[in-house]
Amino acid sequence: MSNPILSDPRFHNEEAAYDFVESILWPDGPVCTHCGSKERIGKMNGKTTRIGAYKCYVCRKPFTVKVGTIFEDSHIALRLWLQAIYLMCSSKKGISTNQLHRTLGVTLKTAWFMTHRIRYAMEQNPSGPFYGTIEMDETYVGGKLRVGSYANNSQDRLSGIANKAPVVSVLQRGGSVRSYHLHRVTAKNLKPIVAEMIAEDAHLMTDTSTVLASAGAHHKHSQVNHNEKEYVRIENGECITTNTVEGYFSILKRGINGIYHHCGKQHLHRYLAEFDFRYNNRIAMGIDDTTRAENALRGIAGKRLTYTTPA
Repeated sequence: MSNPILSDPRFHNEEAAYDFVESILWPDGPVCTHCGSKERIGKMNGKTTRIGAYKCYVCRKPFTVKVGTIFEDSHIALRLWLQAIYLMCSSKKGISTNQLHRTLGVTLKTAWFMTHRIRYAMEQNPSGPFYGTIEMDETYVGGKLRVGSYANNSQDRLSGIANKAPVVSVLQRGGSVRSYHLHRVTAKNLKPIVAEMIAEDAHLMTDTSTVLASAGAHHKHSQVNHNEKEYVRIENGECITTNTVEGYFSILKRGINGIYHHCGKQHLHRYLAEFDFRYNNRIAMGIDDTTRAENALRGIAGKRLTYTTPA
């Protein structure tokens, strides 16, 4: 299959890029981003008028499809934004800021900010709890601490997760995943997640972690004992395993360690949103790269992220 970035007009022509974004965000025609009116809107066609400009004759204000989105106040060409979204959505383990900087011909700072805006657009609000078979597990992402030769005694050695950030993922088998960066993995911190994301009649599967067991105490709960080399078992005709969520963790870690190399804890929730989005819009669910990019584009509305916005 040919790469659409090489041939699709929306990636090379600015007017085509605006027309495409408008077709996604305004399927029934232009909507004033200031007053919400759909009536008495005209396209501005002057010689010096910017591309994609409209005027609302209700509130008398001009606007474009970029207003009220992650693109607002951006001087980057819209066609480059579309290229960046497609590249991030079609790369299974992500694309580094350095690679995007070289590919798009923008500065490194601009590429970094573009990727964070796109990750913000990829954030998905829960549409209700998960049903059926649910797998939940924890993992730790981040680099290893470089410890000097003084750490010879057991009392001096740091924990293997000392410099890592804990991540908990809740995955509906055959469906979606949602990941959370927690300061600490405790039953108290997990119980609100379980209450929000797991239906009461769902079948929860975890490893033998006492914290996970405590958080899921009010659900039907099965465990696999990894300490005894047990990873899968069949019980009453049902497959008891956490291999699916662990497979998701393998993609996450390959992306964080192999593509991004470093991820600040204050930004980790945005990276988790990126990996969750790609998993929830995967090929196995009948979604190809182009459709995945269009789904990401639908998430840009109502979201602004500036340099001064706190993480």
